[in-house]
Amino acid sequence: MATDHYIGVDVGTGSARAGIFRRDGTLVATAKRDIRLWQDGPDIAEQSSDDIWQAVAASVREALAEADLEADAIAGIGFDATCSLVVVGPEGAPLAVGPHGDDERNIIVWMDHRATENAQRINRLGHRVLDYVGGVISPEMETPKLLWLKENLPSTYGSAWQFFDLVDFLTWRATGSLARSACTVTCKWTYMAHESRWDESFFRQIGLGDLADDAFARIGTDIVPAGNALGAGLTAQAAQDLGLKPGTPVGAGLIDAHAGGIGTVGGSATTTMAYVLGTSACTMASSVEPIFIPGVWGPYFSAMVPGLWLNEGGQSSAGAAIDQIVHLHPSAGEARALAESRGQSVPDFLAELAVNKAASLSDAIGWAGGLVIVPDFLGNRSPHADPDARAIIAGLGMERDRDNLVAHYVAGILGLGYGLRQIIAASRAKGAVIDTIALSGGAGRHPLVRQLLADCTRVPVAVSRQAEPVLLGSAMLGATASGSFLDLAAAMDAMTGAADLFQPTRDESLIAQHTQRFSAFEALQRAARDSRIQTTET
Repeated sequence: MATDHYIGVDVGTGSARAGIFRRDGTLVATAKRDIRLWQDGPDIAEQSSDDIWQAVAASVREALAEADLEADAIAGIGFDATCSLVVVGPEGAPLAVGPHGDDERNIIVWMDHRATENAQRINRLGHRVLDYVGGVISPEMETPKLLWLKENLPSTYGSAWQFFDLVDFLTWRATGSLARSACTVTCKWTYMAHESRWDESFFRQIGLGDLADDAFARIGTDIVPAGNALGAGLTAQAAQDLGLKPGTPVGAGLIDAHAGGIGTVGGSATTTMAYVLGTSACTMASSVEPIFIPGVWGPYFSAMVPGLWLNEGGQSSAGAAIDQIVHLHPSAGEARALAESRGQSVPDFLAELAVNKAASLSDAIGWAGGLVIVPDFLGNRSPHADPDARAIIAGLGMERDRDNLVAHYVAGILGLGYGLRQIIAASRAKGAVIDTIALSGGAGRHPLVRQLLADCTRVPVAVSRQAEPVLLGSAMLGATASGSFLDLAAAMDAMTGAADLFQPTRDESLIAQHTQRFSAFEALQRAARDSRIQTTET
């Protein structure tokens, strides 16, 4: 008996979450489980596919219990996940992705930059497929990571039965289907979706010709749009793990940021830029025709909304950058203790302090004073495509108190806003239409963040009133797979609700401050690039 309840599962960097939604997009229940992350150095990040699946199963079961629903109340389920590389051997056995030899650690996480040199080599070759990743491939993508594995861990590489993007692993684990989502392979693996093929010459040129030799069987031969029903639905084993009925429809998945995109833009995909602000930040702008934007990934065909082209930008560290800024400050420990005593996160606690002493949300810019922060702690993904970029904090004094920590927090948010402003400017310069920013993600939950982003970019920021837009996007995949809607676009229209709008400030003095700060932000970026080049040459 099918009903109008759908489950969305979101696997982020730190946790797996499940949400149950009704047909109108109303959230019924959520549950969360933390997942383990191994970091053996600043460029290494690994996870376990078994650990993640167990967290997914526990979250789904808890959400069902919280909603007081039986398994037959669920009409469909969808998954999203980070764009991390999963390596499995025969029958799905995990294979170690590091020299440690621990097979449990079989995922190279999206944020892992071990393949930076491999990416640089690929970029120097200048193959035409790079035109569809903004001209420069990132070490966060999967082909550089595959090349690193082949060169550094040939036993793992040679023994691998399948290389999955994480969400494709999850849908395989759920259904047994080896179909890959057009979203994952187009955005992160260089699949040419507009031509419905892998470019064999690219793989041979970069040193991965063996993948072409077996007709790409290890990375995907069946490529389907997001939301397509996979296999015969949940296998008996997966259904038992999740507490659901065998055969429950499963939709082809999405990268987590893209799920946030479809969960927020609704019927305005071609004029609204989705901005998913989490550990990292991703921007998604859709268009009817392809737009080539240097430093912005894409254009990707049917990678988010089927039938539309997608340009994807972002910031490699966003919420993580704010955490780092806070952690570096002498008052971080005191702030953490006070936040915990109030049941708040440290960023929310600092945002409240800033708001309490400002005449308005927009006036909180005054907290930053002479501080200017370029938060490129993990490189600049867009629009500079510079993985070697690093953060700058200018204007430091001898202050060590809590107010100075608030100043750092606000300056960090402004830095994220100015980085977003650069992405929007680069996109508009090539013809993209961006009238609104649709914001989602945990790092953007506070009204202060939303208003400052609008002020920094001079673009209205819309925040859906529907709870948990990333989970909602995944639930839309399950709803589409179940046949409840004609297609994903229809599910987006029906399940995306009204939004609150944060308009850019009209105060001329505040606008002037943002203009001055943005100019300083860009000057610091240029100085950092010039300094790094000089240091390298000497």
